[in-house]
Amino acid sequence: MSTALLVAALAAQPTPSEPAATIVADAAGGSTQATTAPSAQAQDVVVTGRRRRDDDVLGNVQVLGGSELAATVRPTIGETLASQPGVSATSNGPNASRPVLRGFTGDRIRILADGIGSLDVSTSSPDHAVAINPLTAQSIEVVHGPAALLFGSTAIGGVVNVIDNRIPRSIPDNGVGGVINLGYGTAANDRLASGVVNAALGRGFVAHADASWAKNDELRTGGYILARPLREQALASPDSEIRALADLKGNLPNSAGRSAEVAGGLAYVDGGLNIGVSATRRTSLYGVPIRYSLDPTIEAESPRIDVHQTRYDARAEVPLGGAFRQLRFRGGLSDYRHDELEEDGSVGSTFYAKGGEGRLDLEQADRGGFGGASGIQYLDKRERIRGEEKYLPDSRQRQAGLFTVQHYETGPIRLEGGIRYEKSRLTADADAVIGNPDVRRNFSTISASAGGSYRLGPNWRIGMDVARVARAPSIDELFANGPHGGTASFERGDPTLGVEKSIGGEASVRYTQGSTRFGLTAYASRFSNFIYQTPTGELLDDLPVYEFRQGKATYSGFELEGGAALGTLAGAELGVEGFADYVRATIRNFGPAPQIPPLRIQGALTAKRGKVDGRLEVEHDFAQRRSAPVETDTNGFTLVNAELNWRPLEQRPGLTLGLSANNLFDVEARRHSSLLKDYAPLAGRDFRFTARVEF
Repeated sequence: MSTALLVAALAAQPTPSEPAATIVADAAGGSTQATTAPSAQAQDVVVTGRRRRDDDVLGNVQVLGGSELAATVRPTIGETLASQPGVSATSNGPNASRPVLRGFTGDRIRILADGIGSLDVSTSSPDHAVAINPLTAQSIEVVHGPAALLFGSTAIGGVVNVIDNRIPRSIPDNGVGGVINLGYGTAANDRLASGVVNAALGRGFVAHADASWAKNDELRTGGYILARPLREQALASPDSEIRALADLKGNLPNSAGRSAEVAGGLAYVDGGLNIGVSATRRTSLYGVPIRYSLDPTIEAESPRIDVHQTRYDARAEVPLGGAFRQLRFRGGLSDYRHDELEEDGSVGSTFYAKGGEGRLDLEQADRGGFGGASGIQYLDKRERIRGEEKYLPDSRQRQAGLFTVQHYETGPIRLEGGIRYEKSRLTADADAVIGNPDVRRNFSTISASAGGSYRLGPNWRIGMDVARVARAPSIDELFANGPHGGTASFERGDPTLGVEKSIGGEASVRYTQGSTRFGLTAYASRFSNFIYQTPTGELLDDLPVYEFRQGKATYSGFELEGGAALGTLAGAELGVEGFADYVRATIRNFGPAPQIPPLRIQGALTAKRGKVDGRLEVEHDFAQRRSAPVETDTNGFTLVNAELNWRPLEQRPGLTLGLSANNLFDVEARRHSSLLKDYAPLAGRDFRFTARVEF
C-alpha cells in the first residue's frame, strides 16, 4: 500500500471534530479506554497491575492494549510483541515463539498471567510454547527496571505480564460487557477468533467467560527454507536427496497447528473489595519446523507437540485503612502435560509439570511523599519426563521470596529502591544426575535495586537506576543429562553450579511536548558466574554434546524511540514515529553470546482522518556478523508493512475493521534470536484482516 493510497483513503473521510485518541491500559484489570493524544502532562499507565504515572516509572515500560493489540496479536506472545522496542522473539515457527528481552530469554525473563507464572515447561526449550494466551488478553505490559524485582530474581531481562481480567475487577456499566476479535492471515491461512464477556449477576457478583480458537496451515515464507550456508553444504553433498534440500522454497514444512482455550470466572466486587476465582482449559497441537539433516545417515525428525493444561486462579484485593492502602493475594495452580508425537502419531515422550504459585502484597498508603509495597511469594513445581527424550530426571523446584519496593517523591525528584531475598530448593531423583546419587541444592540469594529520576522543567525528565541481581541455577542447568530434540543436542548439566550474579544499571532521558515525544534508555550489566552452554566436541546418540558452564559476561545496549505530529495533508493528521534498539553481549573465553538480535531500526508514517487511521512502516534489521562460536551469521533484511483501520459506525465506536499488509515485498527474513533461524525463515507477504467489537 503506497503512501499516496494511504492518504487518499484517509482524505475520503470527514474531518474529526475531536482530538485523536490513543489506547492505554486501564489499571483496573487491563481494560482499555480512549484518551486524547499525548501531551506534556503525565498519563496513567499500568505497571504490574498498579496505576502509575508514566513519568514516575523508573526503567522502561511498554503497554500494548486495545485496538493496537488487536491489530498485532498472534497466537504466540513472542510474535505479538516482536515489534516492540527492545523485544525480539525465538520464532520456532508460527506456534512456538517466546519473547526475547534485551537479548535474554528462557529462565532470565518472567512471562506472567496477571502476575503469576505460566507454570509450564516453556523455559526448558524454544520449541515448547508458552501456555498463556494473548488472543484473550486485554493488555500486555513489558517491564524493565526496579519494578521487575517484584516478580523474582529470574527477571534479569524483564517481565512480560499478560492481563486477561478472567477474574473481573469491576461491574460492567450496562450489566454486560465484552469484546469479540476475529482475524485472518493469508501467509499461513491463519484463522483466529476470540470472545470475552462479563455479566453482572447482582449483589456485587460478576461472571466472566472467554473462549479462543486459532488454526493455521503451513507458513508460506518469502524465500528459501534453508539459509545460504546450509544450501551450499547441501549442494556439495553427493546424495541427491540432500542436494534437493537446497531448492526448498515456499511453505515451511511441519509448521501447521491449532489451539483452543475456554475459561470461566466469578468475582465479588464491592468498592475496593474484590475476591474471585477462575478456571482455564487449554489445548493445542502444533508442528515444530523440521531441522533438516545434511548427513544422509541421520534422519531429520518432524515432531508435533500436543499440549493440555488445566489451570485454576484466585485473587483477593482487600482495602485497608491507616498506613496501608490495600492487601492483595494472587495464586494459581496448574496441571500441565504435553506429548511429543512421532511422524506416525505415536507418543515419543511426555512432559509433565504440576504445581502452583502464590503471592501476597501489602501496599502502603502514600504519606509525605513516601510509598511502596512489600510481600511474599512462593513457587512449588514438579516436572517429569517419560519416554525416549528423558534428558531431565524427575525434579522439584521450591522457591520462597520476600520483597519490598519503596519510593519517595519530593518536588521534581523521585527516588525508588527495592530488595528481594529468595530461598530456592531444587531436587532431582537419582536416575540421571551426573555423578550424584541424590541431589538437593539449596540457594539463598539477595537482589537489590535503587534509582531516581529528576524533572528538568515541564517537558524533560532524566533517570538512573542500578541493580545487583542474584539468580539460582535452573533445573535444566543443574540436572540435564540426555538427548534433547528441541535443541538438537545432548545436554549435560552441572549439579555444582553456583549462583549467577550481575551488577548493572540503566540511564534514561525522556521528553514530552504536546504530541512530540522522545526517549532514550541505555543499559549495561556485568555478570560473574554467568551460566551458558558450550559444545564439548563429543557426540552422543548422534548429537553434539553441550554442557553448562559458568564464566564472566557483559551485556549492554540501548533503546531509542520517539514520535511527532507533522501537520495536516488533505484533511488527514499526519505523524511520524519510530525506534531503534541494539544489544551487545560477550562471554569471556567463549566469545559473543548466542542468539543476540542485531541493531534494528523502525520508522513509520501515521495518518488519521475521521473514522480511518493508517500506518506505513519500514523496519530494517541489520546483519548479525558478531555470532557465537556455535552459530552462523545472519543476513540483514528490510520489512515494509502497511495498516488501515476503519471505525464505520458512530453509534458503535467499539467496532473496528482492520486491514494490514506485512512484508509487502516478500523478502526472506531470519531472526538471529531464533535457534531455528537457518531452517525456519519468517513469514512472507501476509495480508491480515481483523474485526474487533467492544460492547
